[in-house]
Amino acid sequence: MKNKGASGACFAALALCLLAGTSATANEISKCPLSGEKGSVSITPANPGEITVETALPNPAWWNGDTPDEIADGFEYCLAANVAHRAGFDKVKIVVSSFPALIANANQHKDLAMATISITDERKKVLSFSAPYFSSDIGVLVKAGKQVDSAALKTFRIGVLQGTTGANFVTDRIKPAEVKVYPENPGMFAALMAGQIDAAITDTAIILAQASKSNGALTVAGQFETGEYYGAIYPKDSPNKAAIDKVIQDMRADGTLAKLASTYLTGIWGADPTKIPYLKP
Repeated sequence: MKNKGASGACFAALALCLLAGTSATANEISKCPLSGEKGSVSITPANPGEITVETALPNPAWWNGDTPDEIADGFEYCLAANVAHRAGFDKVKIVVSSFPALIANANQHKDLAMATISITDERKKVLSFSAPYFSSDIGVLVKAGKQVDSAALKTFRIGVLQGTTGANFVTDRIKPAEVKVYPENPGMFAALMAGQIDAAITDTAIILAQASKSNGALTVAGQFETGEYYGAIYPKDSPNKAAIDKVIQDMRADGTLAKLASTYLTGIWGADPTKIPYLKP
């Protein structure tokens, strides 16, 4: 994303910093820390009385739970909950899709999609993104004890997630001996544990969460700067883009995003991403 100094500043503030819809539920938002005046913005929702958000699961720390019924908090879920609160609503409806379907924006009956999605120039040609809310460098996840440097990575079998900017970065910049593409993160992480790949590369935030729950079996060996940020995707011609963008910008300015990050991300990561060494492709 940015240089190391900017990354540290971003983390300190932590702001800026195939078919759709396999399942859906409307969840109460009371478990999330809410801020701002309820009903202070006007939004025309896809479904009356609630905000509808599309995501891809599992994505721990960002969405805490493996199914819509289980989710009551997490950074992105609570970001959506705060949007709902400031729009005067008490519920967030969660719709689950595969990541490729989500990126294809196949489901138009929603208010926004959030799944740690990197904003890129290529995607902006066909998708309408929100204001950015978090940075998205990519990290290298390996088994503990594995020696990693830029030269070694070129000899590795590297796993990537289908349709992600990390997949493009690995193919175009790192150019390893073999690239294996997985449709979902759990399959990629299982392949790493089974020795079918030597490393998994995706967003640093995601692999930090995976490493932290591996009981020491996995470690984040390094990361690459991408210059990218996470943003939500709006349905085509959304009437709510300006209003929701303002909510996100206000949450950055008033410290809400920083509070969500410290509440849901720092603990589960078990590490400060700014302390992870940067590699060169």
